[in-house]
Amino acid sequence: MSTSASALKPQESSPYKLGISWIGLWLALAVHVTDEALTGFLSVYNPTVVAMHAKLGFWPMPTFTFREWLAGLSLGIAVLAMLSPFAFRNARWLRPLFYFCAVVLAILNAIGHTLGTILGHTVESVRFARPAPGLYSSPLLFLAGCFALVQLRRTRNLPTL
Repeated sequence: MSTSASALKPQESSPYKLGISWIGLWLALAVHVTDEALTGFLSVYNPTVVAMHAKLGFWPMPTFTFREWLAGLSLGIAVLAMLSPFAFRNARWLRPLFYFCAVVLAILNAIGHTLGTILGHTVESVRFARPAPGLYSSPLLFLAGCFALVQLRRTRNLPTL
């Protein structure tokens, strides 16, 4: 029996690449959180939340201490990591979460850090030295989100394994 070389490689639209993109996404998020922690993200985030609260009377984002912020994000990334086997199976229930993570947590987040760097502020009263905290890992985050969207599209009609 002969086996062709193409049968040995994962198919272009296989759940294998979907699983790889899931792992890439949560790893990129972990790198990004590390970048934010090392570059003083909360010194920009918390004053921005307070300013938005003062301006609008309501703002849905809370302020954090460093410890609770890092613990919460670490726990979230750990949960995403534990869901990896389901991404390799193309679990239908995971796909909405995957889209959310790719678009909001990766692509829009990376764009936000880039715009913050360009502008040098978040809101008018919260200015910071450039680059914005979290900028260094933003390209990785952006690419991971884009790769995830491509794989989600390629696997949309595949069965769950």
